[in-house]
Amino acid sequence: MMLAFIIWSLMGVCFIAMGIYDYCAKSPRPFGFWANAKQFPVKDVRGYNRALGKLWGIFGIIFILLGLPLLKAGQNSPWVIIPIVGCMFLSIGTMIVYVVVIEPKYRA
Repeated sequence: MMLAFIIWSLMGVCFIAMGIYDYCAKSPRPFGFWANAKQFPVKDVRGYNRALGKLWGIFGIIFILLGLPLLKAGQNSPWVIIPIVGCMFLSIGTMIVYVVVIEPKYRA
């Protein structure tokens, strides 16, 4: 199960890297959150990208922590349900934070 945790952690590191890229970007264009959706007009692009970077970084850290039960889980272990259900709630929580906090603050 160590391999499962390593793969899980690599995905978390990808989210953290995306957060760092968004946070440090000097692009005049805002990064999108939703896939294949038109980006709304942003009044403070730098602040918006930084907020999105923080969101993705925190998501990646919590994502890795949710994978810790994979280290203890053996084959056919009920511990595997924790990362699956936790990831679902983490994703929903991330969407809520984006829609309720970030989007209204930076919408032009």
